Amino acid sequence: MRHDPGSAFRALHVPGDPFILANVWDAGSARMMVAMGAQAIATSSAAHAFTLGRPDGRVTRDEALTHAAMLVAAVNVPVSGDFEAGYGEAPEDVADTVRLACEAGLAGISIEDVNSATAAPYPMAEAVARFRAAASAARALPRDFVLVARADGIMTGHYDIDAAIRRLLAFEAVGADCLYAPLPKTWDDLARICAATRLPVNALVAGPYARHSRADYAAIGAARLSLGSSLARVTHRAIHDAGTAMFGAGDFSPLAHGLSGAKVDAMLQPE
Repeated sequence: MRHDPGSAFRALHVPGDPFILANVWDAGSARMMVAMGAQAIATSSAAHAFTLGRPDGRVTRDEALTHAAMLVAAVNVPVSGDFEAGYGEAPEDVADTVRLACEAGLAGISIEDVNSATAAPYPMAEAVARFRAAASAARALPRDFVLVARADGIMTGHYDIDAAIRRLLAFEAVGADCLYAPLPKTWDDLARICAATRLPVNALVAGPYARHSRADYAAIGAARLSLGSSLARVTHRAIHDAGTAMFGAGDFSPLAHGLSGAKVDAMLQPE
């Protein structure tokens, strides 16, 4: 996989036959997901921040790159990077992030259209310019690289489904490879996004969207199902519930339900 992870990663993106992109946070969670069938994994900016004892959005580009390279070294499947807003406001900054991500061994990255400093979407022209620079950098790389353009303002409530689709189509026009508008208000809105573009669409499986099956996503034409920080939050729920029982009532019974050490060890063996 080391020769061209981007090509193998791109081949997984088939509308109507979505693969699960398992967002992980360390070498152990990465190897476990691959052992259970993950064809590709991804970083999660929030899950990574949690491992550092920080809230989401408090990871630097250098930290994200080092973390990503560690995951690339841990598994033999493509790894994608959740690289927030590209770690810089200028289009040139985003282009540099693309080049550095390739050097780290990543198969691709996703970039948001929301300014990390203000939590507001970049104006349309500025957002398009940033993705144009990212796509230009990606196409100039020595190997294939999958660039995902995110319209996050729909998730944060800054714009509606119509504005999200306009943005996504503009990102498609300047060279994005895959489109992603996390957590639209309704399932029908997600279906509209899939129908609006010729590109593969990523859907975030989180919150109410976790109630839908892979078959449901296939039926509306999704190509990729990412987990975001959902898997990490399930893990943190287990820690929270066990801690609440132990320190609140002296009840250790949640600890009886963990996986056996032998089972975990078997999944952690290098490939």
